Amino acid sequence: MLFKELIRDIPDYKRFFTIDEMDERSKALAAKYPDRVKITCAGYSRKGAPIHVLEIGKGKRNALLFGCPHPNEPIGAMMLDALSELLAKDDPRLRELDYTWYLIKSIDIDGTKLNEKWFADSSSIRKYAENFFRPAGYQQVEWTFPIEYKTLKFNKPLPETQVLMDLIKEKKPIFLYSLHNSGFGGVYYYVTKDLGEGLFKKYQELPGLFNLPLNLGEPEAPFLKKLAPAIFQLFGMKEEYDYLEKHLPPGTDPATIIRAGTSSDDYAGAVADSFTLVCEMPYYYDARVNDQTHLPETRQHYLRESLGRSKERYAALKQIFDAIDRVIQDRDSPFYHALTNYLETVPGSLKATENWIETDETLKNPATVAEMFDNTYSTRFYESLSLGMLRRLLDENIVLGGDRAVLEKAKKTADEMFETTIAFLEKHLRYHAIPIKDLVSVQMLAGLNTMAVLQQKE
Repeated sequence: MLFKELIRDIPDYKRFFTIDEMDERSKALAAKYPDRVKITCAGYSRKGAPIHVLEIGKGKRNALLFGCPHPNEPIGAMMLDALSELLAKDDPRLRELDYTWYLIKSIDIDGTKLNEKWFADSSSIRKYAENFFRPAGYQQVEWTFPIEYKTLKFNKPLPETQVLMDLIKEKKPIFLYSLHNSGFGGVYYYVTKDLGEGLFKKYQELPGLFNLPLNLGEPEAPFLKKLAPAIFQLFGMKEEYDYLEKHLPPGTDPATIIRAGTSSDDYAGAVADSFTLVCEMPYYYDARVNDQTHLPETRQHYLRESLGRSKERYAALKQIFDAIDRVIQDRDSPFYHALTNYLETVPGSLKATENWIETDETLKNPATVAEMFDNTYSTRFYESLSLGMLRRLLDENIVLGGDRAVLEKAKKTADEMFETTIAFLEKHLRYHAIPIKDLVSVQMLAGLNTMAVLQQKE
């Protein structure tokens, strides 16, 4: 594993930095190392916050690394904080990488600020879920790149997305690092293609340096192409469209469910021939996420159970939302957008999932413990996040002076659902909160090893 010796110099972070702290640290770094670090404003967020880019070094290849492509994913921002310090100091262990580095610690500034209440203490799933925010698809930086495919036509990039588009067009990076992370599970990766050179083996071995598991259960989407255990080929919205087109009831337009654009990798591949890496890291894990022991029941059995719960959760959330919709004060609230988008698009998504479950013959194979675990427990973790956002929407409207009787009645129901879900998770999970340093280390080493291979291949 190349660059492993850097681990000892990565700070032992005890919390995630806020946007303001990240900006202050970036400005201080540029002031301290003016000959090596340049800080510029590449644009502004939807609420007018400056998006800072750190340019470090003068290599002959360009690399663009950006954190918080989803605002609940600050691990990459911390990695870039640590990496920028090493690069600014001209660390000799990194000199063999002949790159000019463009680093954006947080590309979704406004959304990240809505997650900052859990940044100081991410030790429990309760604290995370209570203060969680993730925007609707059409408000996600990662999924608002332009696309025109069949009936899907999207050309409304967010200001933040436009910043990335402009940088990719201008700099034509050979390496693009979209620094995502998951919430619960194990480590897994997405890549544009297989570069060879034993890189996949390094990806698979890397989490073990920190006693972290690979995620070997259910993939994020049924249509993903697995290149190796815990390693998948990156995808754009064309692949999701084709999956929905295949599994939705006849006459249903997939574009009405997608309502967003395509990915940064899809865009960068078209205009810059970039290679993209995504290294998905969880905050919490349970050892069962990579248990390959086979069970008596089929994978189809556990997927059916998970689908049934998803339908129940949808019905419960919709009932609450229907009761409060008329008294919502701020319909431009990001929480309102996120929840209405969920309620409007999920029925079609569930129908497609049901058809896939009932028609894919491979799902009749015995399930592994990891697959059972994802369908039985991991899905409930993500249910708690939707409930957390619903509670935040209700609190927001109580403060704004909405119909208090209606809102408090709904809040009581939402609180009970949330507490029931958290109690179930705390009873059945044997989870560990992962030290931030370990998360940063895995993402950093995965990226640096990839860049070394890309450099060799030029």
